[in-house]
Amino acid sequence: MQMDQDQQWLINCLNASLDPNHQVRNFAETSLNQASLQPAVLLKQYIKKHWDEDEDDFENPAVASNEKASIRGLLLSSLDDPNKKICTAVSVAVSTIAQYDWPDDWPELVPFLLSLISDQTKLNAVHGALRCLALLTSDMDDKMVPKIIPVLFPCLHTIVSSPQIYDKFLRSKAITIAYNCISIVGVMSGVYKTETTAFMLPMLQPWMEQFSLILQHPVPSEDPDDWSTRMEVLKCLNQFIQNFPSILETHFVVSDIMLIDDVSVIIGPLWQTFVSSLNVYERSSIEGVEDSYDGRYDSDGTEKSLESFVIQLFEFFLTVVGSSKFVKIIMINVKELVYYTIGFLQMTEQQVHIWSVDANMYVADEDENTYSCRVSGALLLEEIITSCGMDGVDAVVDSIKRRISESQHQKDNGITGWWRLREATLFALASVSEELLQVEVTSPEVGSLLEKILTDDMATGVHDYPFLHARLFSSVAKLSSVMNNQVTEHFLYAAIKTVGMDVPPAVKVGACRALSQLLPDSSKGIFQSHALDLLSSLVDLLKNATDETMHLVLETLQAAIKAGHEISASIEPVISPIILNMWASYVSDPFIGIDALEVLEAIKNSPGCIHPLVSRILPYVGPILSNPQQQPEGLVAGSLDLVTMLVKNAPIDVVKAAYLVSFESVVSIVLQSNDHSEMQCLAALVAGGKQDMLAWCGDPGFIMKSLLDVVSRLLDPDLESSGSLFVGSYILQLILHLPTQMAHHIRELVIALVRRMQSSQLAGLKSSLLLIFARLVHMSAPHVEQFIDLLVSVPAEGHRNSFVYLIYMKQLAMMYPVECRLSNPGEVQGSYQIKVTTTALALLLLTRHTELGNVNVHGYLIKAGITTRSRSKVVPDQWTVMPLPAKILALLADALLEVQEQVDGDDEDSDWEEAQNGDESGDINDKENFLYSAAATSHSRPSYEYLDAMAKVFNKINLVNYLVESLVKLGESDKPYFQHLFQSLNKPQQNGVELVLRQRGI
Repeated sequence: MQMDQDQQWLINCLNASLDPNHQVRNFAETSLNQASLQPAVLLKQYIKKHWDEDEDDFENPAVASNEKASIRGLLLSSLDDPNKKICTAVSVAVSTIAQYDWPDDWPELVPFLLSLISDQTKLNAVHGALRCLALLTSDMDDKMVPKIIPVLFPCLHTIVSSPQIYDKFLRSKAITIAYNCISIVGVMSGVYKTETTAFMLPMLQPWMEQFSLILQHPVPSEDPDDWSTRMEVLKCLNQFIQNFPSILETHFVVSDIMLIDDVSVIIGPLWQTFVSSLNVYERSSIEGVEDSYDGRYDSDGTEKSLESFVIQLFEFFLTVVGSSKFVKIIMINVKELVYYTIGFLQMTEQQVHIWSVDANMYVADEDENTYSCRVSGALLLEEIITSCGMDGVDAVVDSIKRRISESQHQKDNGITGWWRLREATLFALASVSEELLQVEVTSPEVGSLLEKILTDDMATGVHDYPFLHARLFSSVAKLSSVMNNQVTEHFLYAAIKTVGMDVPPAVKVGACRALSQLLPDSSKGIFQSHALDLLSSLVDLLKNATDETMHLVLETLQAAIKAGHEISASIEPVISPIILNMWASYVSDPFIGIDALEVLEAIKNSPGCIHPLVSRILPYVGPILSNPQQQPEGLVAGSLDLVTMLVKNAPIDVVKAAYLVSFESVVSIVLQSNDHSEMQCLAALVAGGKQDMLAWCGDPGFIMKSLLDVVSRLLDPDLESSGSLFVGSYILQLILHLPTQMAHHIRELVIALVRRMQSSQLAGLKSSLLLIFARLVHMSAPHVEQFIDLLVSVPAEGHRNSFVYLIYMKQLAMMYPVECRLSNPGEVQGSYQIKVTTTALALLLLTRHTELGNVNVHGYLIKAGITTRSRSKVVPDQWTVMPLPAKILALLADALLEVQEQVDGDDEDSDWEEAQNGDESGDINDKENFLYSAAATSHSRPSYEYLDAMAKVFNKINLVNYLVESLVKLGESDKPYFQHLFQSLNKPQQNGVELVLRQRGI
């Protein structure tokens, strides 16, 4: 990176401010403080602190009106300073003042700036004025833009269309200002579509002509100003496509489709820019023989690298492909678009250098999808397949074949960089693997193509082409399902051997990626013979791993342990101490600490490993939990996670051992701490110990008192709401597993729950406590009316009683969850809560308790036309009013309709179909261990097995059948009452209820 002296000085000072040497750090901080006293910096600070008395950061004295006028005049007269840095500083000061004074107190600002950019004899003034306008237009509101565009755009167009007068830098800044304005009008188009379209239409034609002229010439090498100009053009076109597609469609379809080499291609000038930019990118970034200006910025702080320009190209094509109007243009020559895109995916010279010396960066950049051409290009390929269907798939497969053939030709002709194109092609293939695997027709072709590539390239030297070998491994992992089993097994074996070999780090990274994905589905017999070697190699690799590579090795080790089955027991004495030490060292690390915990859990779940592992862990965590105040940060919380992991689904003797070591300490920690995430550990002990735990210390009364003391502490209304977040799952475990003991304390529990809810502002806490009430409704069956009586007898501040409070509480209590969608991918726990709450409402309705009829609630939303955001603040939503029983029936009907809608779009077995077939719903009480699994998992990033277990329990609860049975009971027990409520339903709800009753012969 080329920097001037000032930039280098700033970098040196910032680095020195982090130096461990106090004297060096102090000197750097003093230097930076002195720099902040420079005139330009002082002026900006002065404006922000003293200009406007209404600002939060205002400090006396305020700037007088005559002083403001003088400052404004001096600043405007300094905009033509030949020193670009001074000019930029003045522009920033002008734009800062404009935030307060323009347009009301500074009406002459824009006319003055327009006069400067119109004066072709003072280019320094043009630069200063453009810089000011760029800052102003980036922060304008929808009232100013329509006023300024008609007078501003002609001036900007003059600059853009006059390359003989204005250089590329100034023309680029003019387009930047146009882009700022177009973006704001684009936002306005969401509300004022017709008006904004009419406003922009007459201005588009002259701009499109200039954009075509800019883009039609081949992209030059080592010319960042040209790249920046084209980049701003692409950003403008992006806005037009997104917000004004009907205006732009004519220019794309009518005038810009052209033939090149008898092949119909997309828009000529854009295509010329796209194709020619690849040639420049290959020479500059991939081969490194020309300057790509990476990491450099212009005097205004705008990045001017070649890569940023290419990424903008991909962003533009992503918008085009994602547009229903413009994707047909892409379809004309989608194969060529894919073909050239793959060329951009080649590793750059800089990436090769950085990744060769730092494996951590290689892992991080691959895992985190770092902002780069490779990532943007891969996203474009995915979007092409999504939007273009089989045409997109065919384009990808065809282009991959062409690129593989080209790389083979390069290899045969001795071109040293042949491997880059091969690696890029495999990277492209792996990037769209999910999309390709969904197309069964293409899968065999992809599989045979990949097998040939893998077989040929694995014979090349691993030290000569490390990144190609790494990509071979990761590609196998992504596409193993379309490959021959023998080939996959060969690569699995090769990956196992590679981990223990002396090869470049990148190759081991690829091998680990392959193993972590292939091992779960590997043949038990194949892996068993090599399991010990792999586990030993991974342990050795772990000793020298750092940061990102450590995460990958731990992930691979976890997969190997799970696949090893009985073999893992023989190496447990070696692995467990190492992982425990690593866990202790990284216990505060939110990633590695969790990774290590998951490896320990895999060891625990392996045959013959749980008892030796427990014997190692409990003697270690016991003293930590007994003396929490003496421990380093994170160690106590981590130890509780460790205990929670041990007792989850563990034999009763393990739960007892963990209880004896940790119970009293955990209770003590909870009662004294303000951070109650340790509740998960206590809930796990209750779920694992159940009734047995009351006899483990000889005094059941003492244990029960300790458990209830925790409840009392966490439901204290004076406690910070965040401190009670985990209490819900804990109380549920007490209710589920100690029902007889808890029955004596239900009234006190209800009182405490209501007080805690009324004192909390956290929706998440209220939701978790509401689930407890829903659970209590279920527990009280078949005497639900007695529980309603209890709620009615408990007062609630501001409400007639606790029952009314729960119903009215911002429409969240017991009703709102049902109005949420019943199926939300990734929200299994939330969906389960909806089921429990919905069925609880059904139980309430079946009681026909008189208190239900005494409560009126929101019925249906009254539609009042289009409501803007500002209007909604003044005029709140209007609702009809209906009795609670009618509302509950409406919600139950909505729940049935919701499931039916999902069934209409899903051919798989469903709750609805099971209900029609007369399947029994099952007892929800039998499923409640799910609540512990959902709310008290031992670590924050659940494993696939954990999510799968949640989903299985979730699917066992047949909501439809439960609701149908409830409606049938209600209709049979009191037909007049049911008919009365039925009349309050809307037509779709009535149809849904009639359907299920008709199927039951009612």
